[in-house]
Amino acid sequence: MRTLAGMLAALTMLVTGHSAAPIQEQKPTSTSAADLPLNLIKLPQGFSIDVYATGVPVARQMALGAKGTVFVGTRNKNSGGLVYAVVDRNGDHKADQVYTVAKGLNEPNGVAFRDGSLYIAEIHRVVRLNDIEAKLAEPPAPVVVNDTFPKDTHHGQKFIAFGPDGMLYVPVGAPCNVCERDDRRYAAIMRLKPDGSGLEVFASGVRNTVGFDWHPQTKELWFTDNGRDMMGDDVPRDELNRAPKAGLHFGFPYCHQGDVADPEFGAKRSCKEFVPPARQLDAHVAAIGMRFYTGSMFPAEYRNQVIIAEHGSWNRSIPQGYRVSLVKLEGNSAVSYTRFAEGWLRGVKPAPAGGAMVGDVWGRPADVLVMPDGALLVSDDRAGVIYRISYKRQSAAGSLPECSRTKEMPAWECSENFVNSPLAATSSTLPLASSSERRSAG
Repeated sequence: MRTLAGMLAALTMLVTGHSAAPIQEQKPTSTSAADLPLNLIKLPQGFSIDVYATGVPVARQMALGAKGTVFVGTRNKNSGGLVYAVVDRNGDHKADQVYTVAKGLNEPNGVAFRDGSLYIAEIHRVVRLNDIEAKLAEPPAPVVVNDTFPKDTHHGQKFIAFGPDGMLYVPVGAPCNVCERDDRRYAAIMRLKPDGSGLEVFASGVRNTVGFDWHPQTKELWFTDNGRDMMGDDVPRDELNRAPKAGLHFGFPYCHQGDVADPEFGAKRSCKEFVPPARQLDAHVAAIGMRFYTGSMFPAEYRNQVIIAEHGSWNRSIPQGYRVSLVKLEGNSAVSYTRFAEGWLRGVKPAPAGGAMVGDVWGRPADVLVMPDGALLVSDDRAGVIYRISYKRQSAAGSLPECSRTKEMPAWECSENFVNSPLAATSSTLPLASSSERRSAG
């Protein structure tokens, strides 16, 4: 005899195309964590990195629930369209269980939590899972919030977040490398009310943002943007932008990095017409997930500074990215841009087809999330894990702890100055990643 839950699941599948039946629970394994070469990750002195969760394939954007659940979106059609819920029940900073709370969605990259519900951004729509933290083992069917977004998959994967105004911000990337579209929704950051109404364009000329946050003090929006391809290894640079109000235009497709006219469209409008980036980042690093650091665990100089997951270049002859970077601010000015965590790009290896050497990449940071205790989570869609970066304060004697995971390195490499040293500057200038990685970052 069919159970009530089973009948409800069948009815939900007919109506929505998605199952509301209990979805398979996954348990993290220690074996995968042990196989990760965390000793290669270089961090400033006093910081350490550990694995928070395994068993989260293609882990992308993260969002924190009211009860401490870490929700994780995914991308790529062959990943199953899954959304995960990662639970640390005993507070030991290691995931105890990973639940799959949604499946069969259309590249559900974006996740945001509000009033007990999880909002999920697919390519073409936003859906919601109500009262999700009470139903992790038997998640509800998705409720459609808004399904009027374009269906283009090129730059269609979305990062979403609720702003201080209570609106849900949802970007729509350019459906191309570079192009003009009459539809104002493309190359824009949009926003809508939690019930799906009031959809409007907030910012234009944004080629492909897959990460943004609001300054904790000014409440102004800051966002990363990925530069176009096919103009060379060093042009254009990725961007960190600031949008203090609605209605601003950031240049795409006419102007890149604030001062480079597009070879095809640049003659139509001058770079002077647009808002320049707050900071030019390195070219083609695929700067995606970003957060302001609002915790109290890290040293005071990290407070309210920008931390960016740089996913890594896909077609640069010498790869860049594959790291977590730090942008320090003074007021509204971005005064420095340094490497905070790197080592996922560890060298070169023969190409699968033979001949040329390619980058040896074992991980790709996709997003960052500040936890209530001040630790920083980093999702990795290549390794299918989530890392936890923590900081240990000075001892009573005043000595700093040894640099974690780098005991084979000379002591000077473990110093805080390493991120600005000549060796650090060359540590990511290695040949191209494997062909399996040659896909647009967002």
